Amino acid sequence: MREQRHEGEIIVVLGIDPGTASTGWGVIENQGNKLRSLGHGCIVTSARTETPLRLRQIHDEILSLIDRFHPAVVALEELFVNVNVKTALAVGHARGAIILAAGERDLPCFDYTPLAVKQAVTGYGRANKVQVQEMTKVLLSLPRIVQPDHASDALAVAITHIHASALLRQLNAR
Repeated sequence: MREQRHEGEIIVVLGIDPGTASTGWGVIENQGNKLRSLGHGCIVTSARTETPLRLRQIHDEILSLIDRFHPAVVALEELFVNVNVKTALAVGHARGAIILAAGERDLPCFDYTPLAVKQAVTGYGRANKVQVQEMTKVLLSLPRIVQPDHASDALAVAITHIHASALLRQLNAR
């Protein structure tokens, strides 16, 4: 699946910061150089709930977000490699539920590393979390830093996709 876009067209991107306990989401609309947040939040699951039910909750809520906002694409943050194996597996399971939901709606998924997100949002690959949150707030003209952190991270992932796709269009136009 490939994202298709035409000049001046409005595109809606669903950004996701995946996790089993808390999956951040953020939806951004882009027209030209104008970014606008359409919404953000977290899908929170209980540690007392069995894994299959937690994954179904994530899957179902992602489908609901897709049906509500009609994004053209889903952008996910890749797993940070320095986490422990148990955490990595749990995040991988959540990513699978999210990718399945996107596939059910025929939406392309794009992955971005934490380094790519920092670079795209702040211009500096070693930016700290607060710098990324502050720039996300500025780029979206929001009155304050988005809370919780996972929702802010998801908005940053959506911004990263918009910047990456704009760069690819510029390169392809040459």
